[in-house]
Amino acid sequence: MSPLTELNNTINYLPRGGILVTTSAGYVQLGAPPETIKDTMALPDKVPQIFIIPGEMFSIEKGIAVAELEFPVYFNHFLMKRKTLIIGTAEQAERITRVLQESVFGPAEIDIAGEFPEGEQSEGYPNLKAEVDFFRGDRKLEDLIEFGIFDMNGEYRRGDVIIHHHPGEGFALFDKGEKIADLPSEINYNIKYDIGQRLENPYEPPEYGITCLGPSHGFDPMDNTSGFILWLNHRGIMIDPPVNSTEWLSRSNVNPKLISHVILTHCHADHDAGTFQKILEEDTITIHTTQTIMESFIRKYEALTGLPRRELYSLFSFSPVTIDQPVYLEGAEFNFHYSVHSIPAIGFKLIFRNQSFIYTSDHLNHPETFAMMREKGVFTDARYEMLINFPWDYKVIYHEAGIPPLHTPVSFLASLPEEIQEKITVYHIARKDFPENSKLKLAKFGIENTLYPEIRVPLYPRAIQILDVLNHVDLFQDFPLSKAREFLSIVEEKHYAAGEKIIEKGTPGESLYIIVSGVVRVEGVGAETAKRYGIYEYFGEASLVTGELRSADVFAETEVEVLTIEKTAFHHFINGTNLESFLRKLHEIRQSNSWNVLNRSPVFSAMTSHQKTQLEIIMEQETHPAGTTLVQQGESGSDAYILVSGELSVPEKQEKTYKSGDFVGDLFSIMKGGAAPFSVVAQTEVEVYRLFRDKFVPFVKKNPGVYMRLLR
Repeated sequence: MSPLTELNNTINYLPRGGILVTTSAGYVQLGAPPETIKDTMALPDKVPQIFIIPGEMFSIEKGIAVAELEFPVYFNHFLMKRKTLIIGTAEQAERITRVLQESVFGPAEIDIAGEFPEGEQSEGYPNLKAEVDFFRGDRKLEDLIEFGIFDMNGEYRRGDVIIHHHPGEGFALFDKGEKIADLPSEINYNIKYDIGQRLENPYEPPEYGITCLGPSHGFDPMDNTSGFILWLNHRGIMIDPPVNSTEWLSRSNVNPKLISHVILTHCHADHDAGTFQKILEEDTITIHTTQTIMESFIRKYEALTGLPRRELYSLFSFSPVTIDQPVYLEGAEFNFHYSVHSIPAIGFKLIFRNQSFIYTSDHLNHPETFAMMREKGVFTDARYEMLINFPWDYKVIYHEAGIPPLHTPVSFLASLPEEIQEKITVYHIARKDFPENSKLKLAKFGIENTLYPEIRVPLYPRAIQILDVLNHVDLFQDFPLSKAREFLSIVEEKHYAAGEKIIEKGTPGESLYIIVSGVVRVEGVGAETAKRYGIYEYFGEASLVTGELRSADVFAETEVEVLTIEKTAFHHFINGTNLESFLRKLHEIRQSNSWNVLNRSPVFSAMTSHQKTQLEIIMEQETHPAGTTLVQQGESGSDAYILVSGELSVPEKQEKTYKSGDFVGDLFSIMKGGAAPFSVVAQTEVEVYRLFRDKFVPFVKKNPGVYMRLLR
């Protein structure tokens, strides 16, 4: 990755997204997706001072803000000693103000007593408001930014530059009376991310490991922004995933299903942007942080997305942490603390078997500054003692060393005894600033650079892995714990080389296959494109319950490890459950060309194979004659539909049309059980998949990315 160093035209499309226009008033940038500052900071006139907010401030498709102005504001204020001019509507200015309040200065009110086991009497209890105010100084938001609001005619003037806003259409820029640019209303965001080395086969997580998602900070154009994955018991926990880290996982051959937890340490753009992307990926994730930080995150994304806080909270599970109280995740004990930073931020200590690990998060670790802050009354004596006695005895130390004065000077870390330096991996620092003559290690990005500290082997390692598969396969998630012993006794492990045929079409079905690692390709089932299944997905189930011959060929696309259950054992295992009827229904709906219909949909085609299977399970095939009203305006509790064939009309919205694969219905009234705002009538005989509300609502709640795409 390298920044732009020159511009060729008046209008330039930035590599990460956004459009830069050269004017007599300086650079004017439309939109600001995350990290576009890395595209512009090396230009002759540096980062733009003037930004136009696009029509939509948040990209639902990408799961990111396209008006992420935090870092340009920092750059202009601290380095260029100037305000950033933000041009938009009055409503956009109000939303941007709320975003920057949280990210630049933190919450307006801070009350953390409820986050400590003994409230304000807890040992080392910090005056977090005093710490945040210390870094803020006498700065106010209006010292950093100013707004240019379009007038009633949709016009804003800056010197000789005039910007005309045409809502829904775009922007026209004039300079000295001459039109120099027509810009769109919306902008795209381009994935620009160093993925390191792509693995030939899907990644198999270790019992314990640390994968760096990025070693550097938001002002470094040469490296990915900091964040990492902790691997514990073959599962992953993402810590402050940087923007596009979910994209990187996919491109690096790391299955995102391996990660269902995120630890969010604070709400700076280089730490929380990837968290929202992970939320929208697949299945509900759990976010671990304090109530203070979570509320800040919600306020920020409420302003960016326009969604109410209740809707945002419904997209994920929130597990609030208590400071200095153990939290157990994936078999490890975590202990959280508040670090020293410009906004509320947490770090943590970790104990896992015979290993110990500490992550500082963004944290000013500097004894001289600590002493000065105690002298000024910012720190209590107890807080000072806690901070000065950093646990350097931990075996692995992940320590930040960003840009002073908000971050730990790397010179301090390099001054520590060599035996301590050898345990420290430094992150949040540009390679050019890393000291060469020290024993410190610089975090190395990429799955190929994952650290594997030695760990004591558990008593029953393979049993733990097999039971983890049982826990994550949707077929068996409602099975009682008593079934676990039986599952261990009936499964067999099989391995296949890449390209090897696992199932041959036209042969009898003898086993169910559950994928432990790798990717399989299913061919010959009438799908317009080959199906691909990965970890925790299953295949070969249809012929076990129908008695029919295998309907498809299945190949190992990569090296594949599966658990198999022989036919008789499978039937005994599911005896007394409704699983057989469930699988028969899934087989029947797939015979109706459901996979191809979903792949035609702009919403459902983006789902993973696992999500498509989950949706197929709740779809009911129906045919209705012309004149049938599928949705009645004013009626509550309407079901949803997916159109397969035929024509539908919406009397209240004559311009509304549907094509095969489209979602039919009003999402808000379906989710809330409210009155439908419009009717949907069959103009011809129509074939649809009906999604009964009582099953569709839980599906949407479990898949927040689908929910967000349906809002478009």
